[in-house]
Amino acid sequence: MDGSVIAAIAAGAVMAGFVQGLSGFAFGLVAMSVWAWTLEPQLAAMLALSGALTGQVVAALTVRRGFDLARLAPFVVGGLVGIPLGIVVLPLLDIQMFRALLGILLVVWCPFMLLAPNLPPVTFGGGTADGVAGLLGGVLSGLGGFSGMFPTLWCTLRRMDKDTQRSIIQNFNLTMLSCAMAAHVASGSVTRDMLPMIALAASAMLVPSLLGARLYIGISEAAFRRIVLSLLTVSGVALLASSLPHLLSGGGERPPT
Repeated sequence: MDGSVIAAIAAGAVMAGFVQGLSGFAFGLVAMSVWAWTLEPQLAAMLALSGALTGQVVAALTVRRGFDLARLAPFVVGGLVGIPLGIVVLPLLDIQMFRALLGILLVVWCPFMLLAPNLPPVTFGGGTADGVAGLLGGVLSGLGGFSGMFPTLWCTLRRMDKDTQRSIIQNFNLTMLSCAMAAHVASGSVTRDMLPMIALAASAMLVPSLLGARLYIGISEAAFRRIVLSLLTVSGVALLASSLPHLLSGGGERPPT
């Protein structure tokens, strides 16, 4: 591997590992902010997927607070239903418009929640509503690997305590990412040439992920909520930044006619 490629992979993995260890999600968002400029898109996508999966495994082994199977199950069941729906819908969508609309939602709603911390929690719907949030996460996973966005936003709206929220998102993403990785391995998207770089990213992110998880244990509920909403806002900005140039130039990806 070229030295600049090694440096880019390591730098992206270190930053993304720390953020994922702290928040329980957002590995791909942070890593791609480095890798998208330096690596071939297919390689960057597989590194982001494998790194996020590695981070979720590490987190599941090191931060096990708040696990509640009854709370988690509706999200996971909904997500597993949503993945194939996303895969089916993907060819029919203008994906750039979809990314822009999702970005607008996050950029408008998440800062509003940051500025209005005393909003009452959402209490309706019970497990059915949680399952719908999981289904939307699964659909987004099938559309492009955004599995954690809707469940994370929904848990925040529910005002779940930080341990319960992290446990749900952590295990939900672990399930969705495992399914996605299995599908890519089965399809041959993960090639033999990628394995050394996947191993490099996994080793580079390990210690930062553990440090982030350790920091998470000491932060308050309010600080965790601010971190999550800020990361979701940044996710929205990143989606808009990637989609608006295509839409403004008339180059959106449209469904076949």
